[in-house]
Amino acid sequence: MHLSLMLALLQQPAAPAQAPFPIAKVVVTPATAEIQVGQTVRLTGQALDSAGKQVPGSKVAWFAGGTEGSVDSTGLVTGGYSGHVRVYAVGLVLGQNGQKMTEVVITVLPEPPARVAVTPAPAKLVVGTHLTLLGTAYSKHDDVRHDPVTFASSNLRVAAVTPDGAVHAVAPGRANVTATAGPATATLAIQVVANTIAKLAVEPAATSVRTGDVVRFAAQAKDAAGKPVRDVAVQWSLAAGSGVAEIDPQGAFVAEVPGSYTVTASVGARSSDAVVRVEQRRVTRGIEVRAHLPIKFSTAEVWMHPSGKCAYLTTIADRVYAIDVSDWAAPKIVDSMLTNARIVNDVMTTEDGKYGVFSREGASDRKNGIVVFDASDACHPKPIAEYTETVSGGVHSSYVYQGHAYITDDATGSMRVIDIRDPSHPKEVARWQAEQTEAGRYLHDIMVKDGLAYLAYWNDGLIILDVGNGMKGGSPESPQLVSQYKYDLNATYARVEQLWGPGFVRGTHTAWREGKYVFVGDEVYAARPYKGLVDGNNLTFGRMHVIDVSDIAHPTEVAWYEPTDGGVHNVWVVGDTLYLGNYQGGARVLDVSGELKGDLLRQGREISWILTADSTGHRPHTPFAWGAVVRDGNILVPDINSGLWILRLEPKQEATP
Repeated sequence: MHLSLMLALLQQPAAPAQAPFPIAKVVVTPATAEIQVGQTVRLTGQALDSAGKQVPGSKVAWFAGGTEGSVDSTGLVTGGYSGHVRVYAVGLVLGQNGQKMTEVVITVLPEPPARVAVTPAPAKLVVGTHLTLLGTAYSKHDDVRHDPVTFASSNLRVAAVTPDGAVHAVAPGRANVTATAGPATATLAIQVVANTIAKLAVEPAATSVRTGDVVRFAAQAKDAAGKPVRDVAVQWSLAAGSGVAEIDPQGAFVAEVPGSYTVTASVGARSSDAVVRVEQRRVTRGIEVRAHLPIKFSTAEVWMHPSGKCAYLTTIADRVYAIDVSDWAAPKIVDSMLTNARIVNDVMTTEDGKYGVFSREGASDRKNGIVVFDASDACHPKPIAEYTETVSGGVHSSYVYQGHAYITDDATGSMRVIDIRDPSHPKEVARWQAEQTEAGRYLHDIMVKDGLAYLAYWNDGLIILDVGNGMKGGSPESPQLVSQYKYDLNATYARVEQLWGPGFVRGTHTAWREGKYVFVGDEVYAARPYKGLVDGNNLTFGRMHVIDVSDIAHPTEVAWYEPTDGGVHNVWVVGDTLYLGNYQGGARVLDVSGELKGDLLRQGREISWILTADSTGHRPHTPFAWGAVVRDGNILVPDINSGLWILRLEPKQEATP
């Protein structure tokens, strides 16, 4: 700097010093509270100066974090779902810049027990049988409660039972065994019959399988005349110390580690054994990186045009890229669609590839919704219409199916069905929403297949709707509930709460139907920066639940996959192979062949993995894989930090004789 300029600046009058912001702290009363789902608690806030006095002209504004409840402008907190509501009290002074914030956590408990589920639920026992019943209490909204369940028998001379559920069939007759949790009860009517079993055999008597393979055992009971004794409860058990495996009350066995396992079936005083020899599952294959296209923006979803020529890549920004992949080894950006948004999360075309839809969030004019585009020229798509009328608050995800876009509505947590058969004039034809509560209701993702919509409904779990399948008379204009599967997010992520404390973000994030299973992924991350985190999103957790829907009215979780180095974001299944984005764990490929049961990770079902990171892209050397789309054996993986990767699995190794 020249001396004359420095002297001139020194001679300028000093700018008046700005008064320090007067609020030193915000005090909230009560500082913590417990309420039940549907209940409320009133919070009050005071903005105090350094001397502990109320700051003149101050006010406290209220905001809720997470999706387990809500807070209004007066500080009234409503519990929506079991978990924790993070409430932020922000102290402001009218006419002054600045703010001071305090966070409190309100615990939301499930409602009282409304029903008790008991497993197993035997109807007939032979004298001498011992088995243990397990009782689980649920609220009226199917939240799991962890109340103690106690058992009692109406006739101890027939069926004795301990308070914790150990049943002993004493003598022929009938008895009711009642399970009780608070005001809720369940009753099993049990018949005890004389033990006429002379021979008991387990089939198969011996077998050899791999880890993760399910063996279904059956017990054949016969009397002295060789006649079958049917419909009696069998107690299945495994010899201790033989490895890590499980067998359920129906005799379905699966092992997680190799070893030799002895399976025992017991009926009354009779028992019989079978042996299972388990070898290591060997499915590992390498991944070839065919191409990497770095992107300077944070990237999100990828979708392949049905023609196979171009892929569409959305961004956590204001554009959708059209990428020519006619040469898989040399993808190149050939066009883009700009829009008014800060997040374009989802993109998908119609089945014939003529049109497409992408979602919008964070528009500067607060009109978000969806954009319909002409995709007839696959590599040069053109927006032709918008739909914002009822979804201006934002659309996070959309799914295009048979002339309709099934979209999420951020503002209300509902599903909207938009008719796009006249793509220039999209119109809403239906709305559907979960009805537990409006406080914190959030729908994250939708998949539609064979006329059934699979909704990843965050705190409400998996919800299945008939939107044209016919089983419940549903249609796009009139979606009808088929079933719901809700699981205990709080218990599943107890270790995450130990790490970050209560109030982190977690919920049902994605759903994919394949065969008799729905693969349901959770999203779990910090709600705010913590020690060691750059922000709340760069360390994630999450489990993929495998839900058996062969009886679609009664979905049942049968297996799970929970990586130790990342989360489960978006998945894609082709045949017996599942592909997923593992966030900071990169891209992952799983073997989902055969029947699925138990812990897929420990069974060795991971086929391959790769860290999608290099020195280029938006954030170098930092993988954050979003998901995967598979076309002609090519795996397209968008990574938030590094752009688009195109991968290919090495061929399967031929088994040696």
